Amino acid sequence: MTSIKPYLRLAGLEPLVVRPETNFVNIGERTNVTGSKKFARLIKENKYEEALSVARQQVENGAQVLDVNMDDALLDGVKAMTTYLNLLQSEPDIARIPIMIDSSKFEIIEAGLKCVQGKCIVNSISMKEGEAKFIEQANICKRFGAAVVVMAFDEKGQADTLQRRVDICSRAYNILTKQVGFDPQDIIFDPNIFAVATGLEEHNNYAVDFIEATRIIKQRMPLTKVSGGVSNLSFSFRGNDHVREAMHSVFLFHAIKAGMDMGIVNAGQLVVYDEIEPELRQLCEDVILNRNNDNNEATEKLITFAETVKAKGKAEVKDESWRQAAVEERLKHALVNGITDYIDQDTEEARLKYPRPLDVIEGPLMDGMNVVGDLFGAGKMFLPQVVKSARVMKKSVAWLTPYIEEEKRNNPQAQQGNVAKVLLATVKGDVHDIGKNIVGVVLGCNGYEIIDLGVMVPADKILDTAQKENVDIIGLSGLITPSLDEMVHVAHEMKRRGMTQPLMIGGATTSRMHTAVKIAPQYDHGVLHVLDASRSVTVAGTLLNQDQRQKLLNDTRNEYDRLREDFNSKRAVKQYIPYAEAAQNRVAIDWKSFEPAQPKFLGTKVFEDVDLATIAPYIDWAPFFIAWEMGGRYPQLLDDEVIGKEARKLFADANDLLKMIIEEKWLTAKGVIGFWPANSNGKDTVTLSVPASAVDDNNDVVLPITETHQLEFLRQQLKKAAGQPNFSLADFIAPAQSGKKDYLGAFSVTIQGIEPHIKAYEAKHDDYNKIMLQALADRLVEALAEYLHERVRKEFWGYAASEQLSHEELIKEKYVGIRPAPGYPACPDHTEKYKLFNLLGGEAATGIKLTESLAMYPAASVCGWYFAHPDSQYFGVGKIKEDQLEDYTNRKGYTKEEMGRWLRPILENE
Repeated sequence: MTSIKPYLRLAGLEPLVVRPETNFVNIGERTNVTGSKKFARLIKENKYEEALSVARQQVENGAQVLDVNMDDALLDGVKAMTTYLNLLQSEPDIARIPIMIDSSKFEIIEAGLKCVQGKCIVNSISMKEGEAKFIEQANICKRFGAAVVVMAFDEKGQADTLQRRVDICSRAYNILTKQVGFDPQDIIFDPNIFAVATGLEEHNNYAVDFIEATRIIKQRMPLTKVSGGVSNLSFSFRGNDHVREAMHSVFLFHAIKAGMDMGIVNAGQLVVYDEIEPELRQLCEDVILNRNNDNNEATEKLITFAETVKAKGKAEVKDESWRQAAVEERLKHALVNGITDYIDQDTEEARLKYPRPLDVIEGPLMDGMNVVGDLFGAGKMFLPQVVKSARVMKKSVAWLTPYIEEEKRNNPQAQQGNVAKVLLATVKGDVHDIGKNIVGVVLGCNGYEIIDLGVMVPADKILDTAQKENVDIIGLSGLITPSLDEMVHVAHEMKRRGMTQPLMIGGATTSRMHTAVKIAPQYDHGVLHVLDASRSVTVAGTLLNQDQRQKLLNDTRNEYDRLREDFNSKRAVKQYIPYAEAAQNRVAIDWKSFEPAQPKFLGTKVFEDVDLATIAPYIDWAPFFIAWEMGGRYPQLLDDEVIGKEARKLFADANDLLKMIIEEKWLTAKGVIGFWPANSNGKDTVTLSVPASAVDDNNDVVLPITETHQLEFLRQQLKKAAGQPNFSLADFIAPAQSGKKDYLGAFSVTIQGIEPHIKAYEAKHDDYNKIMLQALADRLVEALAEYLHERVRKEFWGYAASEQLSHEELIKEKYVGIRPAPGYPACPDHTEKYKLFNLLGGEAATGIKLTESLAMYPAASVCGWYFAHPDSQYFGVGKIKEDQLEDYTNRKGYTKEEMGRWLRPILENE
């Protein structure tokens, strides 16, 4: 009789046995709402059946395990995980492989465990919240027969030394095997891979510590498995794939020998260890194994080598054979490839060849742009390439413009063509325009005349200009919630004026559902939500084609009618509880056993000019690629079979511009933070004690006094399952009756100085770098917020002084505490920004201005509150009932009508 070997055994419909001879287990990670824009969109639009295609593609591409993650603040994670996994289980070609249920919220993990068949992996549990919670979660996983990923994390924080890694994993192992009864082979340890070669000596031994920890773990606990995020290791060399690939291969060569079983790394980024050029391999060995690295000598040598690799890449010989073709082909090649080097001379050659300068635009230039449009529409070109093409087109048109104007003067009767006009504007009170600029460029590339009114444009100006210029289409853009109401107003005014132009709606806060429910009923001649720039071309083209226009409008009207019906039916299904009942169902926090940490100072601290080089490493690049409509998980998208090549080019251009911004000090990073004593009233009001001063009766002595400021928060009213609280941010501040002195913080940060550089790029007709600069400013301000928040946690407030998180963990917000912003889901009332800004010193502190719609200018600005309690978390208030609106407006001293503009979108009956 053959005994069963103690291997890690997983299963979907088919078994997966991880034997000693098994190589790395390949985990498909695209079914993750934080890593795949397409998957997230499909889930948010309830297109679960279509989202199965993402899983199917992962399986077809060789995934041995499928990671499923539904962690998104705007999703009901439990419902999404349950729905998706239940559907997935009915697809044998997908369900044949095991599932990894991935979430930072255990309630979502537990929901997933109830759905999967076979044997899955839970990712992850840890002792971060203490042994009791760890044991409770482990017992649940064991009852469902799941294997578990255990993070090397305990009550003191993340393990960052060899001893801490071994001690935490050993402690977890003893608890799991002796108290919970886990089979050792069902335990997968993640002992934390951190970046090396950062320039900080305390980081130099991170790789060695991981490798040695792996060796010790496998010696002491031989049946367990070891995993880790390999890409973290080479974060210091982001943008240099050649060096990163070598570092990953060298690291894995040693880590696998030490016993590492699996790891998250793109197989396309690995090179064969023996085929790495000897010099680079030696340098990587020295850095990863921390050899010859006194005073960072090995680190400096690898950095120097990396620079030579970049230089070689930049020195590659260009293929200039296309210069031998006819001028029409040269212009087409330049447009398709975004090459501006010869555009002036080629345009002049074409001008001399054609009878009229306009013929050059309507002939070879439009022929070239038609090719660009066809390639873009077919998914063979991507947005960054299209914007580069637009730069070429604009430069060529700029060369021809003086000749066209001269022809007009000499021959007023000369026909100048009939070009469709599209008016674009960011609505009143809103300052965000990156998306609008991109749409303008893409439409311009397809032959439309763009009238861009800019930002903060009142409805009357939009409509007066549209009528005066006799435009064919009006496009509205907006980012903040009040912009949605302004779009409703514009649509209403268009109907009142008797206008007939179709209205296109776009922007981050807009949605097909809101357009259907709120905007479309206000206007009868076509309201269409456009998801992104690539769709705008198709929509505009159809609207201007008389044979196709009416069908599109009819189809859209029918679709929006169905969406409104669906919205109303779903609204009726949801159950809400009275506000008084919701206020009783607070987050259960044991304040008696919790001692709030006191900040190192009270009041405010201003940061006048933060070094951009310091904050650049905190950049989260994923939203940067989303802004360019290149979805996917960063950095994996850099090696995507479809978009990888162009994504790397875009990334290289971004880093080149970022380097120039930093070295030449184009932009200024400013910020202010503040902390104040705070207590809640046990409901939804938080009272701050703010130091102030006054003069005595003789007007000559300053007396210290304390003012109180009340912050008002909203609470979820959706009926919850038993044991689930109705969240309010006030729950995370100690109630006054607890006797505990708690604290609340706030921040506002901004990136200034962008305007002259934007104007310079506009003067050069360079939309590509103009949009690039705006996108980088947005990334830098978010990086500044991340940088200051880290200093708050570790230094200024100090409640997590020993925190050691990798870049990836910072991006995933693995830290303790939150920084929610007024106007966002946890605190959707924008008017609380007035209080936040007053507390921080107003416009004088950072130069940030608030518009009438409470958008911030400069656009690259971020603000929010700091909560420190370890139970604090992000959530969405969702819809509220009239009884809470009445209570809330009374607390704020407003009428319901005055607050309607801000809170109407979240009312139950709206």
